[in-house]
Amino acid sequence: MARISQKHLNKVLKEYEWIVRIYREKYSKEVRRDWRTYEQRLALRIRNAAKELYPLIKEACSQITVIKGKRRQRKLPLEKKILALLLKDIFQLSNRKFANMLALFSALTEIDVSYKTIERIYSDELVKLAIHNLFVLLIKKKGVKGCDACGDGTGYSLTITRHYRSERERHLKGKNAKKSFVYVFSFMDLDSKMYVGYASSMKSEKEAYRKAKELAEKIGITFKSIRLDKLYSNKSITEEFGKNTTIYIIPKRNATIKGNARWKKILKSFIADTFSYLQEYYKRNNSESGYSCDKRLSGWKVWQRKEDRIEVALMCKAIWHNLMLLY
Repeated sequence: MARISQKHLNKVLKEYEWIVRIYREKYSKEVRRDWRTYEQRLALRIRNAAKELYPLIKEACSQITVIKGKRRQRKLPLEKKILALLLKDIFQLSNRKFANMLALFSALTEIDVSYKTIERIYSDELVKLAIHNLFVLLIKKKGVKGCDACGDGTGYSLTITRHYRSERERHLKGKNAKKSFVYVFSFMDLDSKMYVGYASSMKSEKEAYRKAKELAEKIGITFKSIRLDKLYSNKSITEEFGKNTTIYIIPKRNATIKGNARWKKILKSFIADTFSYLQEYYKRNNSESGYSCDKRLSGWKVWQRKEDRIEVALMCKAIWHNLMLLY
């Protein structure tokens, strides 16, 4: 490996904003969305998702074995509970409004319960297991194993009046932003655009990142390459992914060439052909597009207040995301 100098690295980092501007002028093209085609494709995905939803729920629930004991009679079977949560999420309704809607459509859904019952479903341990199984099942149905991936974080509001970005800035400045939003991190397969790792945290994006990575590893996902933003642009990132994973990050302004051979290899790739490196790195924008679609589809607000219930509510959004891309 040819040696790289700190002087050369500093020069590229200093000129980085100028390089990005030239890159965007040369490679980035404004793509105008054909809204008619988009709406037709979205309608087709929704029809396919609706057709496959209940069979997939039943398959996910069938993987759970319950040891019979003294348990009080449940108002709803497990499959109906999962269906209720997913329908509530897609319709972006509060517990009370959703319970009222179910009363109107009980003849079709066979679900007729109070809003308190809907809220308690989020804390049901069997529901949590079934939601997890459904997430894993969708990835396996798509056949995703080894993937080129990107990762990014976002946030969902826990109140109507506060926005994630402004509240995150307040939090980073040390100001009080108690439970105004929840952090979410996802790993996305660039080929299928499906989430292969997904998690939330009330504490930090880094914690959500660790939990999402742990979930992906448990599922058996291997990363051929990964793209992450500057929050993860540290030398330690080389220790978090296997040796066969190509890492694309943008070094921070104070980055140094000191580090292991893998860190130096990343810096060399960044310096040697910056435009080609940026072409790979900016595939990370797929994560932002994915979150944008999620929030248009099922909203940017979480109605729950307890942490375990918030996690279940957000996993429902991940399931809808993957379900829409299954076929």
